[in-house]
Amino acid sequence: MGILPMNHGQDARATVTGFTHDHWGAMMTDADAIAILTDLVGPLRPGTVSLIGAGPGDPTLISVRGAVRIAQADVILYDRLANPKLIALARPDAELIDVGKMPDRHPIPQEEIQQLLVEHARADKRVVRLKGGDPFVFGRGGEECETLADAGVAFEVVPGITAAIAAPAYAGIPVTHRDWTATFALVTGHEDPTKAESNVDFSALARIGTVAFYMGVKQLGANCAKLMAEGLDPDTPAALIRWGTRPDQETLTATVSTIAARAEAEGVRPPAMTLIGRVVGLRDRLSWFERRPLFGRRIVVTRTRQQASELTGRLAQLGADVIEAPTIRIEPPEDFSAVDAALRRIGEYDWLVLTSVNGVDATVARMRACGLDARSLAGVRVAAIGSATADRLRQHFIEPEVVPEKFVAEALAEHIVALGDVRGQRFLLLRADIARPALRQALAEAGAVCEDLDVYRTLPAETLPDEVKTGLAEGGIDMITFTSSSTFTNFLALLDEAGRAALKDVQLASIGPITSETIRRAGYEPAVEAGTYTIAGLVEAIEEAGKE
Repeated sequence: MGILPMNHGQDARATVTGFTHDHWGAMMTDADAIAILTDLVGPLRPGTVSLIGAGPGDPTLISVRGAVRIAQADVILYDRLANPKLIALARPDAELIDVGKMPDRHPIPQEEIQQLLVEHARADKRVVRLKGGDPFVFGRGGEECETLADAGVAFEVVPGITAAIAAPAYAGIPVTHRDWTATFALVTGHEDPTKAESNVDFSALARIGTVAFYMGVKQLGANCAKLMAEGLDPDTPAALIRWGTRPDQETLTATVSTIAARAEAEGVRPPAMTLIGRVVGLRDRLSWFERRPLFGRRIVVTRTRQQASELTGRLAQLGADVIEAPTIRIEPPEDFSAVDAALRRIGEYDWLVLTSVNGVDATVARMRACGLDARSLAGVRVAAIGSATADRLRQHFIEPEVVPEKFVAEALAEHIVALGDVRGQRFLLLRADIARPALRQALAEAGAVCEDLDVYRTLPAETLPDEVKTGLAEGGIDMITFTSSSTFTNFLALLDEAGRAALKDVQLASIGPITSETIRRAGYEPAVEAGTYTIAGLVEAIEEAGKE
């Protein structure tokens, strides 16, 4: 094992631990990055309203400032078109108020929304108004700011990526192009019905290179007819993009004279963005989002809530519509006394063995609680199962000596025994309460003295999200991933008889042979098994299976 010294010199890093510059760059944790971004944005002062553009649907398109503000808010008033995953950034104690409007139903009138903003700000709350797209592009943000200004309430506006830019980009349609058009217009497709006359100049729009209509599904035929009446060529390409930038994005292309009939025939419903212009013709060559290997596939991730993000992110990057359904939760042991006592005499052990990222995190937390750090492990050899576990150790300045090629307990025991006689050597295993006994048994058979302690507990979830239950019942789920035996057994336990029957028609993806065997013993057959027993290996196997 190498322990990174407190001296941060590059030479010391390289010679003492074998770390490269790339290793050192990987040391920054997610928490470090979040802290840096939060410092850049600065605090949201009490009594202030932040109007935030949530973007067009893809939650990763929100600005850094917007994401930080959501995490800082005491109260969040959010719209229907703001992705629910953004709400997950909020503090657990934040008050969440759904003020979303449907095209034909406004449960909370706009005037009441504006008054709620004023009331919460005057109560010295940090208030976020989360709006789909951009607050000032057909979002009524201007009206809300007027109310706040009149009330003397401090506010800020955080721009968002508007649908007229994002949806075409994800559909492979550039809204401007050097060879095709130098003009671009954003137009409401559904004006305020109380207005005496229209503010839309269709004569001018007919001469614009690219026209984007918001909220215009119902008026699509009428709007297209007005453009053609003003001289627009009926054969001009047109596109209708529904749920732009989301995994369920749908794009319909036709011409300005036929797009309305096509939309009606195929039952296209709001929300959708209409693009009219010659640039639409570039979609066949430039489409990228809908061509990703997992596009249109709904995949359930069953990892713990704390660990789901990596797998979710990798699958989403490949185009999957991911539903997180944690089947286990990580909790500390009821009593840490045995673990703490072992760590305080850690120098008496020959080996420290950690078999998961959770084990590393829990161990490091207890070391800190006991006033210990990486220097306490000087002279102790460290072994890890899995590259992810090894990488997490390195983040804490600990270089594992042994990481087997196969990420299973049997391979680790075999590797350690192959290094030399372990008879009489003392091993400290810090693992989950449900860890398999295979590692301890193999080392004991080789003559080692093992102390196997629970450093964390894995407990089953109490229920599955309604989206998963409904998806199984309606055949709307393509695949479910399992990253351990416990994720599968807990998932199965949460299903009723109908759900278990429906599971037969869903592809099951396993992280490795041990998890696969658990699945088979329950009467199911994994459709995918990772060759390398890591999250990256699982994603690679899923991607390869999608090509077949």
